[in-house]
Amino acid sequence: MRGEEEDLGLLWVKHAAEYEALSLQAYRAAEKDLAGFVEDTSWSALPWQQDAADLPPAVILDVDETVVSNIDFQRAFEPPFTNRKHYEWNRDNDALPVRGVASFIRKARAAGVTVFFVTNRPCAAIGDDACPQRAVTIGDIADTGIDTDAEHVLLSQERGWTREKSTRRAYVAENHRVIMLFGDDLGDFLPCIRSKIYTPCRKAATAASRSRDVEEHRDYWGAGWYVLPNPMHGSWTSAH
Repeated sequence: MRGEEEDLGLLWVKHAAEYEALSLQAYRAAEKDLAGFVEDTSWSALPWQQDAADLPPAVILDVDETVVSNIDFQRAFEPPFTNRKHYEWNRDNDALPVRGVASFIRKARAAGVTVFFVTNRPCAAIGDDACPQRAVTIGDIADTGIDTDAEHVLLSQERGWTREKSTRRAYVAENHRVIMLFGDDLGDFLPCIRSKIYTPCRKAATAASRSRDVEEHRDYWGAGWYVLPNPMHGSWTSAH
């Protein structure tokens, strides 16, 4: 267990009404924008996606701190973090929903939008199961009131995918016009923003380069790109 002087970021996510308000704010804003993005076939939330007018619309959401909250895991686990610890916690505990996400997804699907979940939970063998994380992740999403399946949940370390999510966004974009992105980390929106280099990136990001990326894409924030609050963990912790 963590010490008595608990991190303020953890306490804020666990107890602050402001955290819930920000989550609701992001998803309510997205609900208001949804119809316009569906109707405007020239629009894509991927700046590089072209000639997608004839493709069906889709949205992409991260999972942890975007669809489900890991606050109880963050408060309980013994450092250091490992993916195995996270997997076992998720396997043994019901997931906590992020406020507003289930309502948004119901409305998106009712509007004919396909919903994909792109998570950096790794697909890694445990015993005879080549990827037990997939079923657990689908179950966690179901705990929030959202049904999905393996076709729409894209993990890292499967199909040769790394923690760099741009490759999986491109995979979705092969057959869909991506109209919205949701996440708690810059990597849920932009490529190559980590201090550690993952394929296909060739250069490490810094705090300065991350800030430049935010500014260069300022027209997308709150207008196709929706950020959920997460002061607990993320790529920002290692970028200097």
